[in-house]
Amino acid sequence: MPATFSQIYIHAVFAVKGRSSLILDDWEQELYKYISGIVRNKEQKMLAINGMPDHIHFLIGMRPSCCLSDLIREIKKSSNDFIKEKKFTKSVFQWQEGYGAFSYSHSSLNNVIAYINNQKEHHKKQTFKEEYIEFLNKFAVEYKPEYLFNWID
Repeated sequence: MPATFSQIYIHAVFAVKGRSSLILDDWEQELYKYISGIVRNKEQKMLAINGMPDHIHFLIGMRPSCCLSDLIREIKKSSNDFIKEKKFTKSVFQWQEGYGAFSYSHSSLNNVIAYINNQKEHHKKQTFKEEYIEFLNKFAVEYKPEYLFNWID
């Protein structure tokens, strides 16, 4: 019986609407565990997740049958509901439209995982906007600045 073999690794990035710094230290790990559960329930493999108060990064091992846009939509919708249900913030919480998704080879995984795990240190030196534009340029993704996230400068 033929089988499908694949090796697909995706680093996804998305932001809080309006780039508000609403993800607080005291509940971010609970949020990351919740998002990891969504990924597991969709039969994908969470390899790393971390972020900042205004955005998150995660790296997954993805099956070829998975539709990335559907997975991201489910993560955003369900985690948004989770945050509201838990009353983690008094402000209205929403994820911003859109996301970045970047593919990596197996040989790059350790570096990408370290990068994601080191977000707090990394952002002492670089803003999210600088980081995101660097990713787009590194991966030669064509973009129009007016269609990027709403930046708070």
